[in-house]
Order: sequence, then C-alpha cells, then structure tokens
Amino acid sequence: MKFENVLADINGFGRFQIMIIVISFIGRFTLPCHFMLNNFIAAVPSHHCDISSLDDGGIFRNLSQAERLVVSIPVQEDGTPSSCQMFTEPQYHLLLNLFNVTDLPTVSCQNGWVYDNTTFKSTLTSQWDLVCDRRGKNKATATIFFIGVMFGAMTFGSLSDRFGRRIMLLVSYVSGMLFAVASAFSSSYVMFAVLRFFTGFCITVLLLTWVDVEHRKLVGVIDSLSWTFGNTGFAAIAYFVNDWRWLIVSVTSPLILAIVTWRWMPESARWLIANGKLEQAQVYLKKCASMNGTEELIHTLKTEVKKRDRTYSYLDLIQTPKMRKLALRTGILWFCVAITFYGISFNITGFGLNIYLTQFTYAVIELPAKISVYYLLDKIGRRCTEVGSLLLAGICLGINIAVPKDMSVVRTVVAVIGKGFSSASFGTLVLYSSELYPTVVRQNGMGYNSFMARLGVAVAPLILLLDDVWKELPQVVLCSTASLGAIVARTLSETRNRCLPETIEDIEQQW
Repeated sequence: MKFENVLADINGFGRFQIMIIVISFIGRFTLPCHFMLNNFIAAVPSHHCDISSLDDGGIFRNLSQAERLVVSIPVQEDGTPSSCQMFTEPQYHLLLNLFNVTDLPTVSCQNGWVYDNTTFKSTLTSQWDLVCDRRGKNKATATIFFIGVMFGAMTFGSLSDRFGRRIMLLVSYVSGMLFAVASAFSSSYVMFAVLRFFTGFCITVLLLTWVDVEHRKLVGVIDSLSWTFGNTGFAAIAYFVNDWRWLIVSVTSPLILAIVTWRWMPESARWLIANGKLEQAQVYLKKCASMNGTEELIHTLKTEVKKRDRTYSYLDLIQTPKMRKLALRTGILWFCVAITFYGISFNITGFGLNIYLTQFTYAVIELPAKISVYYLLDKIGRRCTEVGSLLLAGICLGINIAVPKDMSVVRTVVAVIGKGFSSASFGTLVLYSSELYPTVVRQNGMGYNSFMARLGVAVAPLILLLDDVWKELPQVVLCSTASLGAIVARTLSETRNRCLPETIEDIEQQW
C-alpha cells in the first residue's frame, strides 16, 4: 500500500499534523530574520571624518559644529559633505561663502570617522569602520553568511537522509543558536565573519512530509507564511533594537523555544520506511492515528512494507536521464527565483522610504501574495502558478526600467508589487520542488536546490552593484533572470493531486 493511502486512512491532516506545523512555525521564525539581518546590522549611517586633529586651539575651537564641518570637510558634487576626505588644515575662508575649493589639498580620514547615531546606536560599520576603502568588508559579511547557508543546505540534506530528519533538525537548532549568539559578542571583524559563516551553515530547513495529498498545498503555503511573519516581525524588532549585537541575540532567541518543542517533533515516517525502520515507523504512525482519532484503522499500517535497499547520495540526482534533467531544471529555477526575490528584497534604500517602513512593506505584501497562491495552486496548478508569478515579477522589474527616476511613488508601488509576485514564486517553488523529487532523495534534492538558491542569493548583491556601469543594468539583469526562470518552470511536470514519487524508478517511469 502506498504511504499516501495509509496516511489518508488515519487522517492526513488532523491534530498530529497541526502539532507539526506549529512546532515548525516556531523554529522557522528566526530564519528570515537572519537572512535579512545584514540590511540592519551592516547598515551604513551618515558619517564624516573625525576632524578633532584640526583643532588648533584658536579660531577653530570657537566655531559651531556646523562651521567646523564647513572648514574641515570638502563638499561633493551633489552638495553633501564628503564621507572619506578632509582638508589638511582648516579652510576658514570658506565661511565667507567662497566655493572655489577645487585646488584645496585634501587627505583621507586620518583619525577615523564620526557616525550619525540617530537611527542606529551601533552597526558593524561603526564598530569596525567598514567605510570608504574598507566598505568591501562590509558587503562581504552577507556573502560570507550565504556561502555558509549554501554549503550547509547540502550538508544537512545529505546528513538528514542518512541519520534522519528529526535529529538533524535538533543539531541545526542548537548549533545555529550557539554560533549566532557567539557572533554577537565578536571582538574582531575576522571573528565575526567566521562565526557568521558557521551560523549560516547551521541554519537550515528540513522537510517532514506527514501530510496527505489533499492538504499538501495548504501546508506548503502555511510554511511559507512563517517566512512572511518572520520578516514582518523582524522590521519591528529591528526598529526597537538598534544595536547590532543585541539585534542578533533578539532574532536568535526564538530558537530556545524551538529546541524545547523539538521533543514533540516526530521523525519522518517516509524516511523510516524507506530505510527499513518499520517498527519505529509503526510507533509514529500509531501515534498519528491516536491523535487524529482513527485508531480503529490501525490495522492498515501493517501493509506498508516497502523499504530502501541502499543508501542514496547527491550522485543519484544525476545518474539516470530523467532524474538528471529534473535536477538541472529545478537547480536553474531555484537560482533564478532566489536572485529575483533577494535582488528586490536587498534594495530597501533605493526608493527614499524609511528603512524600517520599506522592510515592513516588503514583508506585508507577501501575505496577500501567498494567500493568492493557496487558491491558485489547485485552480491552475503548481506549474502555471510558478510560471505566471515569475513572468509578472519580471514585468514589474521591466516597468521600473522605463519609469523615470523622479516618479519615486510609482516606482515604489511597482517594486512592492514585484516583490509580491517574486514571493509568490518562492512560496510555490518550495512546495512544487518537494513534490517533484522522490522520497529516497527528497532531502538530497532539496539540499541541492537550496544550494543553488543560496548561490543566487550570494550573487544578488553583486548584481545590484552593476548600477556603476549603467543605472538600469541591475533591473535589466533581474528582469531577464525572472523571465529565464519562467521558461525553465514551463518545462517541469505538473504535480497537482498526484501521489508523491517514492523511488527514482518512479521518476524514470513518468511520461
């Protein structure tokens, strides 16, 4: 008997499944916070050179702070004070509004910088002066974190297929929390970078498939909503906690509750059966039947005896023709969706809104997008929903290429709508991909897909830097990437109302 039939007999969406959803929701709240953490902990406050060395004890000391800046800091072409240059000596004649300063000698900041602490009490930038010629180190912290996530996704995917989902989930929670908290108390940039890498490596998503075919899409949408609520809550947390160290601790603290509730998290019965651990599978299946009030159907569990005859690895994703095509297509799709989604999400300062309001708006738009996905998944199917949302996200990005820069309100509205469509594509893709891969390599497949997604996330900030070449080039690249993803998604098979494949042979026998 197929596992779906057994699950349907004992109620594939009862109290047991709701318990799993709630426990998973708690653990996943912290993930989007860490993914977007760099938007705030690495924010660059307004700053200028420390000009205390120019105090000659005479006229300079009698000037107001504004006048000191006039005689000490050169003005840029846009009329704002330079962040990285200072005059070699006070230029008192500038107080007389003499603006011909092109020939005045300037030097790089000699004694560090002074930062505006109005918005942020402390950031990585102000902690270790990651500005001017050191600004590359500031941007590197996000890349380092996502490289860790990238390799962690594949490692935990492989280990969970070998040792089980449940134990690896606990390892992820505990190690991720320890590394994150340790990074908050880093005493140097190098120490922070190393600990941030391991935080990313340990923070991962593991899937436990305990839901019947009928409710898979509901659970998939609920799971994606945990990211939405995490992002929304993160904007509020960041607003009230404006010190980077305590912000890391604050967004990591929900993992304590996740660790406490882990004791009630069951192992994946599919994994137990596939690995021949039938007695343990029976225990969990009976517990499921008991909680769901279907104990009278417990005899049907004894007919499920299919077991795995060998250990599977990532190599199994490329050893057979149709499996290889599936891995290639889903890998490209995850890469494109991640670039589109995070390319929009990381641009929270590009439209002139308050940084916290932008983060909140980008998070809130995900709610109607994902609720729409819930209805569309069964109405038009997984594939059409994925293709459509990516195409519409690409259209929004394309529109903003044509909209003039001075129409900031229009550009902001279009960007937010595009963020909603990209969010819908991501929410659909998580469920869609988990249904495409067979049970025996599902965690390996999702680990590989997550690897490709994190590669896309790591590339997204670099794409945004292309505005130095041409202001609209980042939008063009993101628009093209979304369109490519839609084309690739169109080549995948539909999974609506179909039983999950359990072996690679099931994939190879598909039409």
